[in-house]
Amino acid sequence: MDAVSPLLSVNNIEVIYDHVILVLKGVSLQVPKGKVVALLGANGAGKSTTLKAISNLLAAERGDVTKGSIHYKNDRVDNLSPNHLVKRGLIQVMEGRHCFAHLSIEDNLLTGAFTRNASQAEIKDDLEKIYNFFPRLKTRRKSQAAYTSGGEQQMCAIGRAMMARPEMILLDEPSMGLAPQIVEEVFEIVKNLNQLENVSFLLAEQNTMIALKYSDYGYILENGRVVMDGKAEELKNNEDVKEFYLGVSTNDDEQRKSFKDVKSYRRRKRWLS
Repeated sequence: MDAVSPLLSVNNIEVIYDHVILVLKGVSLQVPKGKVVALLGANGAGKSTTLKAISNLLAAERGDVTKGSIHYKNDRVDNLSPNHLVKRGLIQVMEGRHCFAHLSIEDNLLTGAFTRNASQAEIKDDLEKIYNFFPRLKTRRKSQAAYTSGGEQQMCAIGRAMMARPEMILLDEPSMGLAPQIVEEVFEIVKNLNQLENVSFLLAEQNTMIALKYSDYGYILENGRVVMDGKAEELKNNEDVKEFYLGVSTNDDEQRKSFKDVKSYRRRKRWLS
């Protein structure tokens, strides 16, 4: 993908759950430093499993990386604990946000700095920086997280990750359950964090259109395999992607097409031949 050594490199990994269920089948991808890369595909394609393999969270779900390797900043990291990965600057924002419901928004944000040996002054400065990126959170900073909206909780989860001062964030399904206007707002913030703080993102997303709008590059997963990858603009203009993932057909008699209406063998025949 890039001539320069990537920040993250996933090399031909396979993931098995319960020692028997093969979920990922030779997945490879790269994330260059300072870029936003989208991991696209339908529900069950293997997007979340890929992120958990990178952040080493599979063991909690009885999953294992059985083949391949994962390198971060040129070091192999697939045997490191999630805690060590966070300290090295790689952190995951889980699907479903997972805020501490009984804590305030501000206390949730502060938990993100626990892994750092930072002074109170540094943490205070970082907190103000987060509020500059997320003005909604400053307004709701004393509110209990359980009583905030889904969009505010998603912003809180991303802000909490930023409090760890990461170089890279794995963002899992940021648009899930959010209104379109809020989704746009969240992705605008992600782009700002990328451009202004130089944080690299690998984001798993079912909403292909919004993901490609804000990404530099994309990989499409299907049944645990990468079936297509390319620059975001190229994928947006690709006829197969338009038909199967954006719901747009070039056939005048069939302007809209549901992904579920398309036989999977047609995609395999076109993409894997």
